Amino acid sequence: MLADAESRRKRKTAEIAQALNTTPVDVAALRRMAISEGGLLTDEIRRQVWPRLLNVSVENIPEQLEPVDRDNNKDFNQVLLDVQRSLRRFPPGMPDEQREGLQEELIDIILRVLVKNPQLHYYQGYHDIVVTFLLVLGERLATALVEKLSTHHLRDFMDPTMDNTKHILNYLMPIIERVNPEVYDFMQQAEVGTIFALSWLITWFGHVLSDFRHVVRLYDFFLACHPLMPIYFAAVIVLHREDEVLDCECDMAMMHHLLSRIPEDLPYETLISRAGDLFVQFPPSELARERNQLTAVSTFKDFELASTQQRPDTVLRQRRKEQQLQQRTLDAQRGTVAVVQPTARRFMRLAVMGLTVALGAAALAVVNSALEWAPKLDLLFP
Repeated sequence: MLADAESRRKRKTAEIAQALNTTPVDVAALRRMAISEGGLLTDEIRRQVWPRLLNVSVENIPEQLEPVDRDNNKDFNQVLLDVQRSLRRFPPGMPDEQREGLQEELIDIILRVLVKNPQLHYYQGYHDIVVTFLLVLGERLATALVEKLSTHHLRDFMDPTMDNTKHILNYLMPIIERVNPEVYDFMQQAEVGTIFALSWLITWFGHVLSDFRHVVRLYDFFLACHPLMPIYFAAVIVLHREDEVLDCECDMAMMHHLLSRIPEDLPYETLISRAGDLFVQFPPSELARERNQLTAVSTFKDFELASTQQRPDTVLRQRRKEQQLQQRTLDAQRGTVAVVQPTARRFMRLAVMGLTVALGAAALAVVNSALEWAPKLDLLFP
């Protein structure tokens, strides 16, 4: 088993290197690698791949970062307070002097992005995302990627009000309803709402996960996908905890207490695969039409990708087709037809697809799904 895992790891590392060394860089392959089991494997690889996933040209990043005027910055005091409270986001055992230096860099990155983009408004939780990029990439590269992320994936969270953030949260329950009506009905009866998932969404789970390895694994996935993928991942966490939810007292406070605490032992790779499946089945464009609402993340036009081959929505669809073909092949070989419980157990069908997917196929599916939700992006990607 260990030998097989090491062999797969070496093979994937070689495939990533090949994609990076192709002219032009094979971004579609990098998306597949970021989505597939294990993600991008190491921070060294992430430093090379994350900029490609966000279409940031490393060559154009200035060697010297602009100085930050903290004294005249309206956000400085709040940013300082949040950063001072972020001790647990740094690796255990890190020397105080090193951590304090990183905290100073964290403050500067945030203020630098906000000053350069006055249309953006700081929100509590933003620093949880920025610190992840800082720890992986260093200050110079993190500044460039955080700025790109803030003007695109995180744009709705950085409005003057939380209206668009609430709209995105409102996608959560329709996804759950389509997959498991029983869980949906129970949560509706408890009137638990969606606020339990707010910190998940606006920090990309960085605030609520204690293991940094899980955080960067999810960031690999989210960066390779559509900006709304975090809400699909939130949905699969709830669906994965079906038994706990249905066993909980049907009370708002009890349900909120249960759901707001994420278990330490989640099967992340399985949930990532399921989130990709749900995205293909219930794309944001469909949910947005039904709710008759659009957010900045579903309409922005300037998130440029080098070619149509980079579209995460294409990768997700291809992955799902491969899953279905693989399942039909298995059924034919066995001479059997899979039997699945109806209605409330619809989620099991997704689980079967997710668990049967091969390493490369899983990555392909997620890359395909990234910009499906944006009708106006059809002008960019006909």
